[in-house]
Amino acid sequence: MQSALGQGLVKGLKLLIAFTPWVLACYAFYLLHTSGTWTGETPHRGKMSVTLLGTGMVLSFLIQSRFIRNKRKQAIE
Repeated sequence: MQSALGQGLVKGLKLLIAFTPWVLACYAFYLLHTSGTWTGETPHRGKMSVTLLGTGMVLSFLIQSRFIRNKRKQAIE
């Protein structure tokens, strides 16, 4: 049995891991914008923005879903 502090720490680490792809996608978007690579004249900028941020969000969702599924499996056992 884990202590309440240990359970909270594990939950926090899982959330950090789950949100990492989304945060990295946002950071990549920021770097592209600040470096001047991502300008208003960039062709298909909107489509690439949606793809970049959407990929990060989907990966975060899949990781969080896996954590939840594993938690449910452990609860059944």
